[in-house]
Amino acid sequence: MQTSAPQPPDLAPVLDLIAQDARQNRFSRWGTSTVIDENTGEPVIDRPLFDALHAAAGLDAQYPIGNAGVIHVYGYWFSTALTPYGYKRDRWQNGELAAALGQPETRFHLFSDPTSTPLQRVTAATLPLLRQPPTDAKVAGAQVDGLDTRVVLVAADGITADRLAANGSSICALIYGIRRGEDWQLITTFPLAGDPDVVVADFLADRRLRWNAAPQRDL
Repeated sequence: MQTSAPQPPDLAPVLDLIAQDARQNRFSRWGTSTVIDENTGEPVIDRPLFDALHAAAGLDAQYPIGNAGVIHVYGYWFSTALTPYGYKRDRWQNGELAAALGQPETRFHLFSDPTSTPLQRVTAATLPLLRQPPTDAKVAGAQVDGLDTRVVLVAADGITADRLAANGSSICALIYGIRRGEDWQLITTFPLAGDPDVVVADFLADRRLRWNAAPQRDL
């Protein structure tokens, strides 16, 4: 785990990426999230940055609740807030999440592919799995305040009892989303170490919005 706060990227090129996504309406595939971290109770990015990112996306968000794609895929690169699980950008930078999704380790870096945006790459890797989880995934659904929510845990080489027994713990990708209308919207994705059955059991036992999801609203 990184011990010193990460150096944020230059803002202008990131705003350009966000504007590209906005022109293709890619943020509509993501739900709403808060920048208040559920573990620390503190904001992971400040209001001026929140406003700048959402302005580039053409979204009328009201701090601290905004678009999950804007906040998680882009805002987290700027976050210097330390959480119990490290820095928010770690999921995109260290390669564990990408590997669990069967992607090259640098796939979710900001500028790893000049032909696509990070949001485009993350959405392509995760939304199909949220919509139609693979047969070897761990999946749970729960209704929260009238909303259908779903968690999907996957790994590139499958999640099996034998694999867990052999490794003791494993890195898988957690994908979480909320249904809106006839389709699912992404909220977040991150690498998870440990037994996914424990996550599923807790998800079903304690039915609430999770992982910084916020009540849905039009932006």
